[in-house]
Amino acid sequence: MNKKILLIDDESDIIEFISYNLKQEGFVVYSAQNGMDGIELAKKHKPDLILLDIMMPEMDGVEVCYELRRVENLKNKIIVFLSARNEDFSQIAAYDAGANDYINKPIKSKLLIKKIEGLLNISHSQFKSTKEFEQFKDLKIDCEAHKIIFKNTEFILPKKEFELLSFLASNPKKVFEREEILETVWGNHVIVGDRTIDVHIRKLREKLGNDKIITMKGVGYKINVN
Repeated sequence: MNKKILLIDDESDIIEFISYNLKQEGFVVYSAQNGMDGIELAKKHKPDLILLDIMMPEMDGVEVCYELRRVENLKNKIIVFLSARNEDFSQIAAYDAGANDYINKPIKSKLLIKKIEGLLNISHSQFKSTKEFEQFKDLKIDCEAHKIIFKNTEFILPKKEFELLSFLASNPKKVFEREEILETVWGNHVIVGDRTIDVHIRKLREKLGNDKIITMKGVGYKINVN
């Protein structure tokens, strides 16, 4: 079955151009020119990847991303921002909302398609624990249900936060280097910003506390199971 892509962008010429090139590669493409219509199309068609602009009237891309992540059968879908805004705060806001990647405009169509193909290819091949769950003192990672229970509170994590936490928990004694984390959780076919890991670690710490993930300066990160 051909992969489904949803484009949400208020510029009709961009939608037309990207849609044409994606269809040429065999993708099924849906499009919306505002956030509310985009959310409804996402609920209806359950696309494999959502390409989202950040600057739109009434409801901006960050708000749309937050709303998409609140929908049960969309929370693990791939969401990619495609935006002319390249400020750090815009990218951080996008990742905070649950984005998997952030791509700056302008970008050549062939490169965009390769990035999309790379994200789709790795979405089913990233690190997955062979166990049904990981159990620590105050933390249970339910690998089947894609959720965690921390101090008797249940959390449904965004896809990359869950994969990052699961990866760190797969070997609690090990300090994982940043390069290893990026390659395993995001894949070597995907180009992500330098702040990607930091943003996801910060989001996990907001839920689990600052002491649950330890930063080893100059090396990487490890999970604290004590």
